[in-house]
Amino acid sequence: MAVSNQLESASEYDIIVIGAGVVGCAAARAFGTDGRKVLLIERDLNQPDRIVGELLQPGGVNALRQLGMEDCIEGIDGIPCYGYGVIRNKEVVHIPYPVDETTQQKSVGKSFHHGRFINNLRKAAKSTKNVTVLEATVTTLIKEEEEDTVVGVVALTTDRTEIRAYAPLTIVADGLFSKFRKEITDLTPDVRSNFVGFVLKDLVLPYPQHGHVVLAKPSPVLLYQISTHDTRILIDVPGKLPSVSNGDLKRYLQTVVAPELPEDIKTKFMEALETERLRSMPNGWLPPSPNKSAGMIVLGDAMNVRHPLTGGGMTVGLSDVVSLADLLSKENIPSLTQQELISSSMQTFYWRRKNYCVAINVLAMALYALFSAGDNEDLEILQRGCFGYFQLGGECVNGPVGLLSGLIQRPMVLVYHFFSVALYSIHLNFKQGSWADVPYNIWKSFTVLYTACVVILPYLLREAR
Repeated sequence: MAVSNQLESASEYDIIVIGAGVVGCAAARAFGTDGRKVLLIERDLNQPDRIVGELLQPGGVNALRQLGMEDCIEGIDGIPCYGYGVIRNKEVVHIPYPVDETTQQKSVGKSFHHGRFINNLRKAAKSTKNVTVLEATVTTLIKEEEEDTVVGVVALTTDRTEIRAYAPLTIVADGLFSKFRKEITDLTPDVRSNFVGFVLKDLVLPYPQHGHVVLAKPSPVLLYQISTHDTRILIDVPGKLPSVSNGDLKRYLQTVVAPELPEDIKTKFMEALETERLRSMPNGWLPPSPNKSAGMIVLGDAMNVRHPLTGGGMTVGLSDVVSLADLLSKENIPSLTQQELISSSMQTFYWRRKNYCVAINVLAMALYALFSAGDNEDLEILQRGCFGYFQLGGECVNGPVGLLSGLIQRPMVLVYHFFSVALYSIHLNFKQGSWADVPYNIWKSFTVLYTACVVILPYLLREAR
């Protein structure tokens, strides 16, 4: 359907979706295809220009396929992604994606310019029967005073016309900076660092059609090709972001980050610093909260955030839509006014999503802790052990990258491999030391194991509860 800026002053739908990003468009398409009357509201329908959300893992591609939207990653000069290369102290280890158990074919992700992907998703949503797209800003949720149930929204169109739309169910998918997250939780994303991103032109990476992570100090650098000539670089800057306006950020990149990069990458990096605009995005963590607000569901980064180092956000969001579309299908819930049925389905949804989101979310936070070891000796030992573990190949690669790609959806596999890395790190520490180091390394065995527990267990326990 065509984009609409004109609605009746009070219109009724089955579902209102706030936010036409990855999750919002997928939800509108899924429910519209199921025969629900959907209103998709987005404040700005121009092509977005972001530095994240540009690598869709194989698990996300599978979810997109289940939603019938796989063609949205085609025709945008995207690049197939077959795995990762990890670079540490001039050594490179190859981490290919495993064979997909469902298709029995080599797994593949896709990297692209974010805005082009979003444009295709919006086109798919607009062309879906039963879906109306409105360019407007949602200002208020309409609630029934007695029951505190969300029954609709108030929105302002681009010409400042106030629109009221009503529906028994409103899906909030307005992203990291969600305006309506507070309806289900007082928590806000715990921001630990920022990604600074720009584009490198015609860079040849060690493994073409692979993402690359440079284990730099104090924190990692991520690179992946997003079109024929463009490679995205994302530099993690821990703590407070240096000022762009007075040149502090550029000097930080030149003096702290550049010396950590391999020479081929460093050359393109320094060239781009003179021509490219430096943009940033906060990196944080927000554990999921149960959707207990009647008449409203919060999805995507509005509900659950993890560090974007592993590129798992879109996979989690699209998988959420697949699960929710099944639970709230017309076959299961003929009318969305049946709030008791919806409430029961949302409890099922909250626990069902643990199968795929816990592993992706916890892995992202744990890997970030190891890859941003800085001068912490225990974390450095774990980082060295993690790199060595990947070098062993076989299941030491297939397991971790299967989790990262969203193909393995078993949190206990993550626990097994993480503590295998910890034990292998201790082994390497003994192996690389002398006999004189034995007493100290015995002590370090305990501190490294304790650090491993501190890294993973708080995230694991909070995400799993």
